[in-house]
Amino acid sequence: MATLREDKHSASSFDDKKLDAEKQADIVPAVAEFDDPNLDKDVLELEDDSPYPEVRSAVANTDDPDMPVNTFRAWFIGLIWSIILPGMNQFFFFRYPSVTVTSIVAQLLSYPIGRLWARTVPNVKIFGVSLNPGPFTVKEHVLITIMANVGYQSAYATDIVAVQRVYYNQTYNFGYQWMVTMSTQLIGFSVGGIARRFLVAPPSMIWPSNLVTCALFNTLHSQHYAGMGNRGGISRERFFLYVFIGSFCWYFFPGYIFTALSFFNWVCWIAPNNVVVNQLFGYYSGLGMSLITFDWSQIAYIGSPLATPWWASANVAAGFVFFFWFLTPILYYTNTWYAKYLPISSRGSFDNTGGSYDVSQILTPEATLDVEKYKAYSPLFLSTTFALSYGLSFASITATITHTFLYFRKQIWIQARRALSEQPDIHARLMSRYPQVPEWWYAVIFVTMFVFGAVSIEVWHTQMPIWALVLALAISFVYTVPIGMIQAITNQQVGLNVIAELIVGYALPGRPIAMMMFKTFGYITMAQALAFTSDFKLGHYMKVPPRPMFWSQVVATIVGLTVQLGVQSWMFTNIPNMCDPHQKDGFICPSTEVFGTASIIWGVIGPQRQFSSGQIYYGLVFFFLIGAILPCIAYAISLKWPNSFIKYVNFPVIFAGTGYIPPASALNYVPWTITAFIFNYVIRRRHFSWWTKYNYILSAGLDSGVAISVILIFFALQYPKNGTIGENSIATWWGNTVGINTADAASAPLRAVPASGTFGPTSW
Repeated sequence: MATLREDKHSASSFDDKKLDAEKQADIVPAVAEFDDPNLDKDVLELEDDSPYPEVRSAVANTDDPDMPVNTFRAWFIGLIWSIILPGMNQFFFFRYPSVTVTSIVAQLLSYPIGRLWARTVPNVKIFGVSLNPGPFTVKEHVLITIMANVGYQSAYATDIVAVQRVYYNQTYNFGYQWMVTMSTQLIGFSVGGIARRFLVAPPSMIWPSNLVTCALFNTLHSQHYAGMGNRGGISRERFFLYVFIGSFCWYFFPGYIFTALSFFNWVCWIAPNNVVVNQLFGYYSGLGMSLITFDWSQIAYIGSPLATPWWASANVAAGFVFFFWFLTPILYYTNTWYAKYLPISSRGSFDNTGGSYDVSQILTPEATLDVEKYKAYSPLFLSTTFALSYGLSFASITATITHTFLYFRKQIWIQARRALSEQPDIHARLMSRYPQVPEWWYAVIFVTMFVFGAVSIEVWHTQMPIWALVLALAISFVYTVPIGMIQAITNQQVGLNVIAELIVGYALPGRPIAMMMFKTFGYITMAQALAFTSDFKLGHYMKVPPRPMFWSQVVATIVGLTVQLGVQSWMFTNIPNMCDPHQKDGFICPSTEVFGTASIIWGVIGPQRQFSSGQIYYGLVFFFLIGAILPCIAYAISLKWPNSFIKYVNFPVIFAGTGYIPPASALNYVPWTITAFIFNYVIRRRHFSWWTKYNYILSAGLDSGVAISVILIFFALQYPKNGTIGENSIATWWGNTVGINTADAASAPLRAVPASGTFGPTSW
């Protein structure tokens, strides 16, 4: 109980945006009560459910410590998913259009598989291990899902290998690929383990996206828990089934039958050749003022809007409206950065003829910059939204540091002196009975993976020295807790990829391979740390013991990454013309294109030729200053007027919330905001009991239905017969062509290239 006394530092200023006002009114006196030195702390009774309605609506506040979890059944099913999902997704990762089989598919299918196992497999022991310990439990289900989740997405470092092959003609052996990829993934795991006391134990670290997963687990396993609101109406199980079936069936329309419902650029249909109209209202290369879409996969592209608190969604929306609906048109139509000769929004890079930038024209045989060739060819140009996204990334980095210091410094200090078991939260108290993961386990992983990383960059020609590896990891370590706190509260992550690119671009100019390595170690280490931390929070909510969590994540990561690299190597060996823009089966590698473009911008040409004084994009550097100053202003105002709306303003979220642009667009952000407003503001305020009972189940049902429908559409209707099924009927009817026969889909610029054949500066 002594730890509760440490909360007195915040008792007088308790203000949590995630709590309702009436709940805060109850909590503040209770917290202040601990300041009474005469109070017998031993007789205090702590609240037995979370103070946050979001958590109460999705998470059980009870635990059965005898429930089987670390079973042969869970490991067998989990490892199967650790092979199938990474292998399948890596295959489709290089294809456009792509199919991503998410971990929610494993979560859904594992339930009947586990139940079937419990009914049919004999209860015998092999080497003392029971093959069937009894009924399939929710904790086993969580362990399986976490094993499926850690590796289902393509590892970031696999793009290094692909870009080396495609852009720089470098093909190194499997040992190099394995060590690079494994070190970038598991170093982050060790960092996440150390950071868990800051990001997992505190009850205020909600991790909203996990609530959807928890709600689905508890629905499938019929768990009963606090905060369900009105018990009337249909059950959660039936509600999920109805939503799942509806989502599954409906996606056939925007996903196959009537694809214009997905990219619903309806204003562009009226004036398909008007460039300005298409730039403002288009969804392919425009600013998306058409507002709506009928495709849940587009709405949830940047994360489920139902899982993000409304105040955080409002911050993202404010950033989007100001920077992309107000500032972008001003910059574009005033021809800033020679923008009128380019699409207003694009993920590619351009030369001074308006064509795609050809990096081969400026490289030496050693894959470094040839300055004379560069001066003879062209400077590099970006679309306005792409350029502005770099500025926002700069601002988000400094804003994160400033915001975290101003708002979280006391909390970080308190958590630094606490252990996980000392938290007065019901979930932490229930978890305190389980043995924690020793710190030296994480230390062993860190040292081993650091050696792997050092060997891979030294033995092979990567152009990257050891000191750069240490610097990249230091950047990642410093930012993990601040960015993790923001993500745990707002469901938005601030990316470090751009700041890492900027630093290495100045430190090691003209070295694209070193740039990619530095960016990956500097960014993905933090991203992996937060991904593992998020999984730890899921286990925390579902009361899965920490040690099985640890081993399941480590083993599944190793298995999944090995499978991914094997599939990728097979593809480049056996599929003709991999990553060619005209590859006949659609394996054009869109992500590799973005990664390769970044290697040109930051690695080959370098930031000094892009962002230094006198260069085209120099003005974007001032976003660093903007990001540092604005949180200070907001904090000062909140001190003067603590009950004003300014307490809801979060500048790291404003700057980083639009970080998916490009390739994301208003197609993803505007409907996402509208949906969040309807459910997490209007319905939550007016029909709180309905929201409490069904909101997260609705999100899980929509996600699940779309995921299964995408797989069926692809394997049953698109992939067979080389994609020719329905090509003369479905594929060519008006509903599937009206959206693409527009200037929006053609990425048309406003102004044609001058008669001289080039635009831009005369020297560079």
